[in-house]
Amino acid sequence: MSDNFVEHRYIKKSTIEHRDYQHNLAKQAIAENCLIVLPTGLGKTTVALHVIAEFVSRGKGGVLFLAPTRVLAHQHYEFLKNNLLIDDIALVTGEDLLAKRKKLWINSIICATPEIVKNDLDRQIVSPEQFSLVIFDEAHRTVGDYAYSGIAERFADMDVRIIGMTATLPSEKQKAEEMVKILKIASIAQRTEESPDVSPYVQQTDTQWITVELPPEMKEIQSLIKAAIDSRYTELKRLGLNLSGGRSMSELLRVRDFVIRQNRRAAKPLFTAIRLIHALNVFESHGVTSFLRFCERTQEKKGAGIRDLFENDLNFGKAVRLAQQAQQKGIEHSKIDKLRDVLQGISGKALVFTSYRDSVDIIHQKLNEMGIPSGFLIGKAGETGLKQKKQIETIQKFRDDQYKVLIATRVGEEGLDISEVNLVVFFDNVPSSIRYIQRKGRTGRKDYGKLVVLIAKDTTDETYYWIGKRKVTAAKNMGEKMNRFLEQQETPKIKNKTGLDSFF
Repeated sequence: MSDNFVEHRYIKKSTIEHRDYQHNLAKQAIAENCLIVLPTGLGKTTVALHVIAEFVSRGKGGVLFLAPTRVLAHQHYEFLKNNLLIDDIALVTGEDLLAKRKKLWINSIICATPEIVKNDLDRQIVSPEQFSLVIFDEAHRTVGDYAYSGIAERFADMDVRIIGMTATLPSEKQKAEEMVKILKIASIAQRTEESPDVSPYVQQTDTQWITVELPPEMKEIQSLIKAAIDSRYTELKRLGLNLSGGRSMSELLRVRDFVIRQNRRAAKPLFTAIRLIHALNVFESHGVTSFLRFCERTQEKKGAGIRDLFENDLNFGKAVRLAQQAQQKGIEHSKIDKLRDVLQGISGKALVFTSYRDSVDIIHQKLNEMGIPSGFLIGKAGETGLKQKKQIETIQKFRDDQYKVLIATRVGEEGLDISEVNLVVFFDNVPSSIRYIQRKGRTGRKDYGKLVVLIAKDTTDETYYWIGKRKVTAAKNMGEKMNRFLEQQETPKIKNKTGLDSFF
């Protein structure tokens, strides 16, 4: 270290600021399979850089750096190219044709998306034996049948260092255990914003919760959709299902497999109830147009009970007609006006998060009508999706101050170095600790930040807000639980093992 910059034979001079916590996390990751848990904006990629430089200097094999999206993989690629004194760094994504990928895989350091890595390992275009270090960014995705699980399996019995990186552990113990098991993690290397070596680098972020009332027209539509849901619950209970009646999507999804296998008569009302609860959530959180667009798309499908819902359900039919009338009057959602007030009161840039693409479209349109220059960032899937090149262009325009506001779906939550923003707004709430922490972490990175959470009173927003808050608390304690779990299992007999096979 010189003049507070990192000194390493493979890291460019005077480019990377030395921070003790990054150095110590990297040291732990170099020593053993490690899950690095570090809040957004505190430099997980810089920790990875330390580890990569060390492994390259040992010359024992290549490096594979995985990221869940093409834009994030591209960002890691650019970061490594700008900071490492190594020429053979490559980016491999599904946009590269087979012949090109065969040449790219020869490089020492590969940044890549998981699906293409899994496919090319299966095709034997690339061998797991060529790597000595594999890094899984956004490692909380390593559950179920996500491609990370299949890739980790390929390295299970090999002499390779595995590193996972995430802003937060899952709030559910079962998911946290599944992740550390699949990645053969030996220890959790965790820092929080309160950690003594981290706190000097953390800026203050104030949170403001703004509650809005739905207008009378929306409240009437809301009660009609709820009545349509309740009639399905009555029917499901008559058919023998023991439901709480709380209009819970998770409860309905839990009984779905049972209904399909053992109670087929309940399938039609069940699937209709699921659609109706989703429609209610969209309406309450995102507004009239998003609800009507959802209805249009649903009508085009041929699922159980769709025709009956739109043609014979008096409550739902009336809800749709009233929504069409509200739209003609220019009624959208009380949050739109509140969002305008919030954005007009700031001098810097803002990020607005919403989970629903139709909502992105409407917010974008309304802000531009109000004279607030804004762009949007959505994933690549579907006809309306943004391809990788367009996503990168959008982020650059935001950095270059062509947009004051960037409206983003989930693609903006995960790891992207979007730009320094003074304000983050949650247009909707997410019942997920990981997504909450990732969203919040987009502000207060270099200076004071503010988080504004918009909540529509007596709606899904309130429910999701409290679920999310509870899960954030649970996730904060999960690192300690996982480390205690690992410590309890550790014995001299298995201490030298890099994995957790014997722990489970």
